[in-house]
Amino acid sequence: MGDSMKTELVSAIYLQEVELQDRAADAPQDAKNNNNDETFTVEEAVETIGFGRFHILLFVIMGSANIVEAMEIMLLAVVSPEIRCEWRLEDWQVALVSMIVFLGFMVCGVLGGYIADRYGRWKVVFGGFVWSAYFSLLTSFAPSYGWFIFLRSMVGCGVAGVSQGFVLKTEFIPAKHRAFLLPLASVFWMTGSMLIIVLGMLVVPTMGWRWMIRLSLTPSIILIFLFMFIPESARYNVSAGNIQAAVNTLNRIATMNRASLPPGRLMEPPVTERGSWRTLLSAAFRKTSFLLWYSWFVASFSYYGSVLSSSELLEKNLLCVTDAVQVRHHHEAGRCYCIPFGFNDYQTLLISCLGEVALVPVNICMLSLIGRRKSLMLLQLLSAILFMMINICTTMFGFTLLLFLLRSLVSMNFNVVYIYTAEVYPTAVRSLGMGFCTSFSRIGGMIAPFIAQVLMSQSVILALSPFAVSCVICAAGSFLLPIETKGRALLQSS
Repeated sequence: MGDSMKTELVSAIYLQEVELQDRAADAPQDAKNNNNDETFTVEEAVETIGFGRFHILLFVIMGSANIVEAMEIMLLAVVSPEIRCEWRLEDWQVALVSMIVFLGFMVCGVLGGYIADRYGRWKVVFGGFVWSAYFSLLTSFAPSYGWFIFLRSMVGCGVAGVSQGFVLKTEFIPAKHRAFLLPLASVFWMTGSMLIIVLGMLVVPTMGWRWMIRLSLTPSIILIFLFMFIPESARYNVSAGNIQAAVNTLNRIATMNRASLPPGRLMEPPVTERGSWRTLLSAAFRKTSFLLWYSWFVASFSYYGSVLSSSELLEKNLLCVTDAVQVRHHHEAGRCYCIPFGFNDYQTLLISCLGEVALVPVNICMLSLIGRRKSLMLLQLLSAILFMMINICTTMFGFTLLLFLLRSLVSMNFNVVYIYTAEVYPTAVRSLGMGFCTSFSRIGGMIAPFIAQVLMSQSVILALSPFAVSCVICAAGSFLLPIETKGRALLQSS
């Protein structure tokens, strides 16, 4: 009996030791399982990684895309006097060049946004680089006015794809840095504008406008190779269900920034309805979409109105002129405005370009302190006032100063509306939303030349008034925007 009890006691002790060992062995596995149960979103990963070397690279390369876009758009202001003389064009024919470019932008803006939401941002931006560079090169060989406007419309289509780079850039930047970094992109836009003006000043008088266009392609060719260093948007990959690609991208960014991802694994449900226009017109975004479409129309209408009005006033010597109809210059074959830009005209355009970045610190402070909606209201009202002040008869210095301030305000307005649009729409329709908005903006860009270049020949005050009135109406619309995006995380879906 005693031996039996001893045996049972030994067996019980042995079983207890085995159980303790099993528990000890299971403890790390349980901890590992608990760690695997932890998940994080792309938004949390972007905020955890923070700002670092990757974002500097992103800022430089994607910001340089603005150089290309600005050079292609500002090229119209520099080339207009030259093609007017070479092909003996009337005012409406010169204005038609700008309209056709913006028509190409408008058509391809929506298409590019849809493709970017369905198949990726990177493909659209890269394709836009190649497309715009190719057709811009062909433009320099245009044998006639008809070929010129057709090829420039193709360039506008490519630039529409390049503009999707703003969405790609925004989706990588942490929320607290967006108000600071995104307005700084105007530095690159100003650089592109100044480059094309300097090229015009140096190349056009000696080699002609065709060689100016060819030399202006240099930044595009360089960027085609640099863009290989930019990955596809992690937010897009997650929305498309490609989790592993998103993780690889986030790990690459974390390594470059010498940071780490949040503990756990990336987990977000894929978005089945991507690139759907119905989302833009749903109850959540309908009012925002309609107001934004008009805001973009006015942003482009006022911006290109300021650019083309200034070049028109300088080219035709309409400063302090009360009756513009009486001011005519003659070509040997008949009536024609055929006066190429002089050095002082290029100089005035250069100084006005500086206005696009002179008030960037003010723009950053406004976005951080009063938010996006109030910034839009204030900038649009001030733009309206400056448009009417351009009509004041003053010296060339006074005109340059007014133009400098006007370019600052309309440029800041464009910055804010870009930022607000990228922040307010979810990832599933962000590119499509941007595409629709840029298309509406190009309608403004299409109308602006006929006001600034055709109506200006009849009356300066009549040409400037539509820009001022549209800005006032837009300020009222900005007051009605239902969503403030200051400090808000980017949404994945509606």
